[in-house]
Amino acid sequence: MFDKLDSLDIEELKDLRKTVDRAISSYETRKRQEAISAAEQAAREHGFKLTDLLGNGKAGRGRKSNGGTTIDAAKYVNPDNPEQTWSGRGRRPQWINEALDSGRTLEDLAA
Repeated sequence: MFDKLDSLDIEELKDLRKTVDRAISSYETRKRQEAISAAEQAAREHGFKLTDLLGNGKAGRGRKSNGGTTIDAAKYVNPDNPEQTWSGRGRRPQWINEALDSGRTLEDLAA
């Protein structure tokens, strides 16, 4: 298999590297989503939402006091990056728009 690589020119090798990098990234994204889905399912089986259990390392989630201002609880979570959330209020984040454009629904992104 590797002897075929010797017959490729530099542009073909660079294209192959890009293809492999994309395949690795796609694989990692799929595996991460599978793990998140499994964790969400386990939380549901115990009567919780995953965000209720994680809550950024704090007990519970919800409205927090921040010097007189309140922060809305996350209603939507980016499946590719659980640190990205949206309360459903205000302008939609780019990751929400991209997910909707790719065929997902807001229900798919619900926390």
